[in-house]
Amino acid sequence: MRIIGGGFPALLPMTAYSTPTVTVLIPVHNRVGYIRDAIDSVLAQTFADFELLIIDDASSDGSAESAASYRDRRLRLLRNETQLGIPGSRNRGVDEARGEFLAFLDSDDRARPERLACQVAFLRDHPDYAAVGSWIEWMDEAGRPLGQVKRKATTWDQIAAERLFRSCLENSAAMARTALLRAYRHREHIKLGSDYDLWTRVAADHKLACLPQILVYRRAHGGRTTRGQSERIKAWRLGIYAEQLEALGLSFTEDDLEGHYLLRRMGKLSYRPDRPYLAWADDWLRRMQAANQNAPLYPEPAFSRVLSSFWLKTCWYATGEIGPAAWARFWRSPLASTAWGGLVQFARTRLGAGLIPPWRP
Repeated sequence: MRIIGGGFPALLPMTAYSTPTVTVLIPVHNRVGYIRDAIDSVLAQTFADFELLIIDDASSDGSAESAASYRDRRLRLLRNETQLGIPGSRNRGVDEARGEFLAFLDSDDRARPERLACQVAFLRDHPDYAAVGSWIEWMDEAGRPLGQVKRKATTWDQIAAERLFRSCLENSAAMARTALLRAYRHREHIKLGSDYDLWTRVAADHKLACLPQILVYRRAHGGRTTRGQSERIKAWRLGIYAEQLEALGLSFTEDDLEGHYLLRRMGKLSYRPDRPYLAWADDWLRRMQAANQNAPLYPEPAFSRVLSSFWLKTCWYATGEIGPAAWARFWRSPLASTAWGGLVQFARTRLGAGLIPPWRP
């Protein structure tokens, strides 16, 4: 594979076709009620130099026919003869893409009109960045925004430092260099969470950013792929954690993986740590910090701040179970010394006060 400046594999010339700046990729399987909204949001972009590539994953509900009804030369529809699943369909789309950049969009989501313009401007201005995401806002089934914003870390070091705990980018709001996606690809054996795995691997080697502005709306509805799949999603996530921990050179047990999974889900699961869990978290977080000093896979001091913020969070939730003893334990740990910095950094990136400003083309 030939490599060009910046460390990204070169795109092969496609002399038989026009070469748009951006390929917008929408895989779809049985989303006839939502696919037109997604398509319309792309065709309404203020940035005009794109192709819209739709991969129909053997739909049986008229989704492909709905997409085929458009008479817009920028839209290209390909159909899978058999169902490949989300990662397989995304990989086919990446292989077929003609654009220098590729923007993902889920078939039940909607892009804001300025999405492509903002992300293309960022990647052109930052040739050392592999990809850029954005914040998303939830909308209801009818497409009405709900005011619930999902905020991601914005700066490359914070994104890289958090990848051992959460997905770096929201896939439906991500734009990347197409050549890079061909080099990394979605791992198709990961049926749920292949996007988390993809961006984790990319963030280990390249800079990623997230624009602190809402560029995509995510639809909440009963037919979402992840609905009712919490245990399967958890199993895949544990595997992604395990791979990173092995690379870090940290020994762990199944109980450690379960505890690690709880660190960022206490609120969602209404979990209140007890004394044994608090002792485990103190030891576990310090072990990760020490391992990263020996094999620096995560940027410092961002990684230590992330670990300290999880220690603060754990003690906060433990207060409901063991009272003031949680704070006595908090201050005894060396993690407390950087907890304030971790909290400030977490708040700054979630409030859009990081180094990456809202981007305008």
